Amino acid sequence: MDTGLLLLRLVAGLLIAGHGVQKVSFLLGGNGLAGGTEEFRRDGFRGGRLTALAAGGGQLGAGLFLAAGLLTPLAATTAMGVMTVASTVKWRNGLWVQNDGYEYPLVLVLVAAVLALTGPGRWSGDEVLGFAPWPLWVSVAAVLLGPAAGLATRAVLHRPAPAAEPEGVTGRA
Repeated sequence: MDTGLLLLRLVAGLLIAGHGVQKVSFLLGGNGLAGGTEEFRRDGFRGGRLTALAAGGGQLGAGLFLAAGLLTPLAATTAMGVMTVASTVKWRNGLWVQNDGYEYPLVLVLVAAVLALTGPGRWSGDEVLGFAPWPLWVSVAAVLLGPAAGLATRAVLHRPAPAAEPEGVTGRA
């Protein structure tokens, strides 16, 4: 079981971290901070540069901490939060990733939740530092707070789409 958790943590954590790197740099095929900022603006979010930095930093930090199995509930909460926001952006496209749907962010939310509930395993920073096992209430709180924080972030930072004008009406006198 510990080998499986290690493999799950490494792959999912490094993918989440890589996703964050892409938001703020040209590494791993990213478009730099300007590109990440534009992506958030295009998706209707306020804050631009600060939003891109927060999301990218959150993904990078959460991913690295998950991969290391360090402060696992906190890392899982952060990962679930940012990937919940990503799911809301892709929601309108349906589930499947080939249609730019929310399938991939949903899987990462689920993996982070599983790691919060199972713990990181014996080969982890939490184990080495004596943090594991985490109390059940901490794990459950992480699973509830992560998506809730993502939805709250969406509610606070997302701008509603402008109302469409009826055809033939320009609003000019």
